[in-house]
Amino acid sequence: QVQLVESGGGLVQAGGSLRLSCAASGGTFSRYAMGWFRQAPGKAREFVASISWYAGNTKYGDSVKGRFTISRDNAKNTVYLQMNSLKPEDTAVYYCAADTTGWPYKVYSDDYQYWGQGTQVTVSS
Repeated sequence: QVQLVESGGGLVQAGGSLRLSCAASGGTFSRYAMGWFRQAPGKAREFVASISWYAGNTKYGDSVKGRFTISRDNAKNTVYLQMNSLKPEDTAVYYCAADTTGWPYKVYSDDYQYWGQGTQVTVSS
């Protein structure tokens, strides 16, 4: 069983930055594709970014392109989401997810088998 634990969320002013981390345990992290999703109150879960198992392929949601960067450290079993130029509309609970197939470019939540509990990101205007 794979466990995912997010950290790094918090309150930040618009224009600021945060880096989220997601630590994995209980599986073969280096073989998994990883994704970040977010969900704001009253809205559907939204794809943010994904990265293939070997980190050679990344994909971003249109609303975060050019501002967010996904990366991974397979030696530390951790995936990161660097968020810059944050906007109030980025406020949401951010979730990391693991896809055991490892294939890149997965953008649908149903493609991921394991999920973390989420970390709150709040951007004030």
